[in-house]
Parts: sequence; structure tokens; C-alpha cells
Amino acid sequence: MKHNNKYERPKIVKQVDGLMNKVGRPALNKPFDKIDNVPVDELISNFGSPLFVFSERTIRSRLNDAKNTFTIRYPDTVFAWSYKTNYLDAILSIMYQEGSLAEVVSEMEYEKARRLGVPGNKIIYNGPCKTRASLERALKEGALIQMDHLDEIAEVEEIAKSMDVKPSVSLRINLDAGIYPQWNRFGFNLESGMAIHAVKRIVLGGILKLTGIHCHIGTFILDPLAYKRAVEKIIAFEKELESKFNLKLTVLNMGGGFASSNTLMNQYLPGDQAAPSFAQYADAITAPLLSVQNSYSRKLILETGRAIIDDAGYLIATVIGTKRLVSGYKSIVIDAGLNLLITALWYKLQILPAQTYEGVVEDTVVYGPLCMNIDCMRDAIPLPDLQKGDKVVIKPVGAYCVTQSWQFIKLRPAVVLIGADGSVDLIRRAETLDDIISAEILPERFKS
Repeated sequence: MKHNNKYERPKIVKQVDGLMNKVGRPALNKPFDKIDNVPVDELISNFGSPLFVFSERTIRSRLNDAKNTFTIRYPDTVFAWSYKTNYLDAILSIMYQEGSLAEVVSEMEYEKARRLGVPGNKIIYNGPCKTRASLERALKEGALIQMDHLDEIAEVEEIAKSMDVKPSVSLRINLDAGIYPQWNRFGFNLESGMAIHAVKRIVLGGILKLTGIHCHIGTFILDPLAYKRAVEKIIAFEKELESKFNLKLTVLNMGGGFASSNTLMNQYLPGDQAAPSFAQYADAITAPLLSVQNSYSRKLILETGRAIIDDAGYLIATVIGTKRLVSGYKSIVIDAGLNLLITALWYKLQILPAQTYEGVVEDTVVYGPLCMNIDCMRDAIPLPDLQKGDKVVIKPVGAYCVTQSWQFIKLRPAVVLIGADGSVDLIRRAETLDDIISAEILPERFKS
């Protein structure tokens, strides 16, 4: 009888003391060889490795899902795109096309928004460090400034007085929503009395018109009820302001912080199982607002970033070497490191083979190309026997990886956007040495 079974060489893996080796046949050996139906090999062939890839279809779908989920429950809801999450011009343009305001936290981000045609009255100016020049521009152009500290209040008052205007501003507050550690660095604390003191300061100044509250309770919030607790406290605070100062605030900005499908390092369940849905966040935030019987309504603003963009981003990388470590673990070195994937420090990023593979999988350490011991993408992830030249797709990496990337040892790679029609556009070219040294000035005495 003729057998068609392919011979498979036996594999011996050293048992690591105190740990369990996860070695065996893969449950699924289908490669992740396409992104939005565009072959990974084709992308690498055209644009090089490593390569950031974004899916326009996923971005628009996620944003519209979030918008529909909230507006069904609370019609007066507006989304603002958090520029720091990803401020590539192409990404910003998609968000603006979809009706998002621009939420910026620096003079540079403000300038980016204006260059792309976002009018000042569609910009929310947030952050603890706003330059005087940028505050002057923001007031002239009608941006909503969210006050972070008393010195900023005084400076905005000076500018407004010199311009003979009474601008509407928002006050950033922080509070105990049951999330620890508590984010109390930004804005004025509610429980300590700092928030009411700041309101009194603005009212007595008589120069600014306080119209809104901004409250960003933290990041990657896995408990939707934290938002409910926060909104309930803010409603009580608003009632106090109405009673004491006859203030009727009309804007409530609950910031962002919604989780993506990524998995935190200390998280047991995979992120796609643990992350709350938009509906869970929406129910928690809007239910307290709908239960309030007031003579005025509030516009609800959300500055959601990570939950919209994270799953739309991928990084394709190439294996450049393999070795067996002293511990017994297999390791691979890829051409993308922490300089591109800073989120690998707190997420268990998925790393998926981009070509068909056979045989068993085993826990593998995935290192980047940097000459630093901390340059590790995953300290143990089940992978097949990858070899030099093989490709992997790392996901989701749409949030913060591009904006927080830096040119340490390695240059930053190209970024492409796959359109809804399958077209592929280069939205940032790969860097060259000229980009790095363009701002440097070499004294004449060092020139040969």
C-alpha cells in the first residue's frame, strides 16, 4: 500500500524548569497572508520591510459603529478624534470626513489640524502645556479650550481681555471613579474641592464663560461602570454649580479611554473577549444623562482614539535570524523593534506567520533588531519553526505606535493605507538618513 504521509523529523525541546513548554501541533495553520485581501508578500515587495499598514475600511467601520451606538441612545453626541493616538494626515482626513472634531494637545497638533482645513471652531484644545501663542490663536479662531490649571486660567483671561472677547471655555476635572491608580494629574480634583475653587475663580474673574466640563478618567478602561460613576458625580457637581453660581453647563466631554481588542500584560482573558463593547460604554455614560430632569440639555463629546484605530493597524516584519536560548526557548529576531512598537511594553501583541507552515509550534521569544536587551516584542508566544526571511504580521498596532515611534538605531519605515476599494496608497514614505540629520548643524571646525 502506498502512503502519502510526509516524513516529519522528530523535534526535541528542552523542558524549562518551573515552566510548562507549550509544544504541539497548531490548532490552525492558516497563514495571515493578506490584509484586506491584499497579499502581504505584495505589500513587502512594493514598500519594503518592516511596513505599517492601515485599513481604511476598518477605521470607518469602527468609527461609525461607535457613533451609531451612542447617538441611538443619546442623539446629541459628537466624536472628537484624539490626535495623539495617530496623527498621520491620511488618518486625520478620514476622521474629519466622518464628522469628527479635532482634539489636540499641543501647538504642533493644532497646526496639523488647521493645515488640513479643520476650522478653529471644530478644534478642542486640551493638554497641560499650551503656549501663549497657541492660546492666542485658539481664541481668535474659536477653538474650545479646556482649562487644566489656575495659571492657564489667568493666562487665558489676560489674552481674552486684550482681545476684548468673552470666550467660552471648558474646565477639566478629575475624580474618583473607582479606577486605580486614579488619574489626578490633569485638571482640578473634584473630591478635594479644587474643582469648585476653579469654577469660583472663573466666575469671579468675569472674563471667561464656563460652558462645559471635561473628565477623562483614564486609559484602557475595562469597567464601563466607572464611566457611570463619573457621570453621576459630574451631574451632582453641575447641580451645585447651578445652585451656587446660576451656571448652566451645556457641554460634557467624557474624554476617551475605551479599550481595544489588545490584551494587557496582566490580563488573563484575550482582549477581544475582555474588552467591553461600544454598547456597554454607551449604556454606562448615557443612562445617567437621560435620567436627569433639567431645563437644559448637554452636548456629549467623546474623544475616543484607541478603540477606533487600534484594530485598523498592522505591522509586517521579516525574520532576520533565529537561535536557541540558554533557557531552552527558541528565539527569533525580526526587523521591527520597540522603536516602532512601544505598546509591546504593555500589550501581548499578536504575532502571526504570514506564510503556510507545517509541524509543531512552541513558545518562542520574539526580539527586535535594536542593540538593547529590552528590545523584546513577546517573551513567549506559540509560533511554528520560523526561519530567516519568513514574514510575520503584528497586530493590533494602530494606536500610539506610529505617533510614539522614534529613530533610535533604526529608521522608521513606510506606512500604507489600504482603501475600501483595495487600492494601496503610500501615506508616509520610509525615512532616510537625510531626514534624521536635516535639522543638525555641524560647526565649521568639524568639517573636513
